[in-house]
Amino acid sequence: MPLTRESLEYLKRHAVDHIAGWPSKWSEATLADDLAQAREYCAKFGISLDVAEQPRLHQPPASAIALGKSPERDREIDYIHKVIAACASSGIPAFKYIIRILFGVRTGTTPGRGGALYSTWRWKDVTDNDKLTEAGRVPADVYWERITYFLDRVIPVCNEYRIRAMAHPHDPGVPPSGYRGVDRVLGTVEGLKRFVSIRESPYHGLNFCVGTVAEMLRDPAREIHGVIRHFGERKKIFNVHFRNIVGRRDDFHEVYPDNGDMNMIEVARTLWQTGYEHMLMPDHMPRHSDDPGYRQAFAFGFGYIKAALQALETLG
Repeated sequence: MPLTRESLEYLKRHAVDHIAGWPSKWSEATLADDLAQAREYCAKFGISLDVAEQPRLHQPPASAIALGKSPERDREIDYIHKVIAACASSGIPAFKYIIRILFGVRTGTTPGRGGALYSTWRWKDVTDNDKLTEAGRVPADVYWERITYFLDRVIPVCNEYRIRAMAHPHDPGVPPSGYRGVDRVLGTVEGLKRFVSIRESPYHGLNFCVGTVAEMLRDPAREIHGVIRHFGERKKIFNVHFRNIVGRRDDFHEVYPDNGDMNMIEVARTLWQTGYEHMLMPDHMPRHSDDPGYRQAFAFGFGYIKAALQALETLG
């Protein structure tokens, strides 16, 4: 969502006080000033810009970092160093990124309440597993080498500037044989544990997407709390995507926060019990033809999160 008067007033109407975002207009040469101006503009609406969410680090095509291409990946890493320095200069304490090759990994939709459509992934419905991506075959050891190369060069800079770097897990996880030739190493809880241990630092952690992590589990409603405690107690959760699913690993669809398999109030309570103190954000809301921009759906998500937080404050 661009940081415009319209978007910021929409967010404030729905009780949003903290956001992740990026300037609508920016250049690499003036990045620090652009981020500072964006932060100041958000503040005029009573909103704190807490996380830099650089589109270049999230959207397709796959980065040279993920593809292991040199010297291109070194140029990308140099750019991320500039993002870190700009965050420090502008007073933004964190940034988000993801190292992925596959994008939009779903098999269709599932009809939901009120005519909504729930984004769906069922391994048994996959028909394109034999079509390799531009990356060719990427086994686990190769992917880990690329991730380690990145972390070895980025986390020391985060330490220097005291800026938190948060990675989004691979969404969704796939069977051990991989998908389209790619082993999604950040698509398992064990993979995430290995990831945060590669460069131990208080500035190296996760954008913990509850829905994505649930998609890694066989019994999300029961298992999610132990996973939250593991990473939360170690202070490795820097941001939370607060979304729900119906199903389990290799067979799920994404739903509204109140009608999935996980009790999201209990999820919020577990996060609170670990001492988590950053944002809860709605994510991957269902779509409907009457809501092409997802604004209705996200308004529901914001309201649900606000109610969950008030319930915790009142009931503990």
